[in-house]
Amino acid sequence: MDIFLSYLRARLGILAISAAFFAVFALLSRLGGMAEENVLYAGLLCALVLLCAGAPDYLRFRRHHALLQELAARKPADCTGLPEPDTLPEADYQALARALEAEKARAVSDSDQHLRDREAYYTLWAHQIKTPISAMRLLLQQSGAPEVPELSQELFRVEQYVDMALQYLRLESDQSDYVIGRYSLDGIVRQAVRRYAPQFIRKKLSLDYEPCTALVLTDEKWLLFVVEQVLSNALKYTNTGKITIREAPGPALVIADTGIGIEPEDLPRVFDNGFTGYNGRADKKATGIGLYLCRRVCRKLNHTISVASAVGRGTTVTLGLGADERVME
Repeated sequence: MDIFLSYLRARLGILAISAAFFAVFALLSRLGGMAEENVLYAGLLCALVLLCAGAPDYLRFRRHHALLQELAARKPADCTGLPEPDTLPEADYQALARALEAEKARAVSDSDQHLRDREAYYTLWAHQIKTPISAMRLLLQQSGAPEVPELSQELFRVEQYVDMALQYLRLESDQSDYVIGRYSLDGIVRQAVRRYAPQFIRKKLSLDYEPCTALVLTDEKWLLFVVEQVLSNALKYTNTGKITIREAPGPALVIADTGIGIEPEDLPRVFDNGFTGYNGRADKKATGIGLYLCRRVCRKLNHTISVASAVGRGTTVTLGLGADERVME
């Protein structure tokens, strides 16, 4: 019914002219003494002719509408397959649409090229900056200055940010470097713990770790990145007590701390890009990107990540690793 009413509105001019002609014909016929039955018969005959002529036009109108809806639903939508125009204005509209599509394609191509150039530059920078970082670490190891522990801590933080930037670039890239397989969860966790062992020692925090037994279908490098980010947050916001790492059914990996916890109003937004919350604003050094990247990586791997927390009692992060074979696609 909506299509028919739209058709009538589109042909309203023709209908109005036809009605006007019939009214003039009827008026003149009556003035000429023609019988009312003959006038009515002539009107019905005109209406029948108009109906017979309009039916094919209406069907063509419906086909065009259905085709345009189909093209609009196509992802991505384009001008390929547009119906042949019936009128000159319709042809002009189609030419304009094709011109706009070509302009959009040029703009997208230019934008993609700029993005690729920028990604290439920052990826190169992230790799090159690791050379002076390694050199500085070597110099610090050879130095006996009392400031070495603090300087080593800051250098470690710089390296963390560089790694985070590199992983962010890799996630944004169209190219995938995922290597999916069955990996020992225990082996992945131990790599993360070894890297952050100096932080445990420096902050005098204990580690309660129960060796994991599960083999998980994942990408070792990317899951290690997620575990390291979660462990880094736990260390950053825990000043006393301990950090617990254990395996849960699913399988799942649970990392819990006895830190300052997360404000209830901040908890729903901890995975938002750039969101630092109350703790991040107090820390002044939080980027608000770590957990955002973790969630993106987990979605890529068909894993899950969730956070539970209570202010003053600590935070628990659970990584659901029960991925099915879709992670292989």
